Amino acid sequence: MADVLPLVEEQLRIAFGVPEARAAVTFLGTDRIEVLRFTGAEDAEGRPLVRYATLGMSASPMTDPTAALADPERGPRAELVLTVAAGRAGTDAVLRPLAVLAASPQVEGLVVAPGASLDVGEPLWPEAPFTSVLVAEGGGLVPDLELPAPKEAVRFLPLLPMTPNEAAWKRVHGAAALRERWLDAGTDLRDPLRRSVPLD
Repeated sequence: MADVLPLVEEQLRIAFGVPEARAAVTFLGTDRIEVLRFTGAEDAEGRPLVRYATLGMSASPMTDPTAALADPERGPRAELVLTVAAGRAGTDAVLRPLAVLAASPQVEGLVVAPGASLDVGEPLWPEAPFTSVLVAEGGGLVPDLELPAPKEAVRFLPLLPMTPNEAAWKRVHGAAALRERWLDAGTDLRDPLRRSVPLD
């Protein structure tokens, strides 16, 4: 139900502050998806960060496409969060791709969960080396939002941009192995212009 969304937005405001901007996208046959833009955060080196968070994906629970009947109350709920270094690329163009990903449970019947790959089929922003993202575990940046039973909590799932080579490697070796490669290489996953991690 849409009455979940004010609670979701408040949870985002508690974590990130007041959104600097917001954009709304509506796809045929789906509910409206908003993408909120937050600034003011910095990384450990003091470099400014920008965060993009979806609002609308959690209005309804995600449903297994093989289920005979969709339950309007029960099922996982989530919103997506992307964090990138500010000012290094035209990352505001990611608003529509993020809305597309947030609408995918309604459009394609996907259940978005940690470890999944989501592909938009085009660069996330102009000249971006990424066309897909890895869905990471929630609970770090934004705590889960508990809802009255029987509704499940809303999880705020970080997105980690992947190059095509990384996405292909992940399909073979799995999300945990790719995360380990990134960690071993000291990869800055917030760099909007970074190159692929060595995968030999």
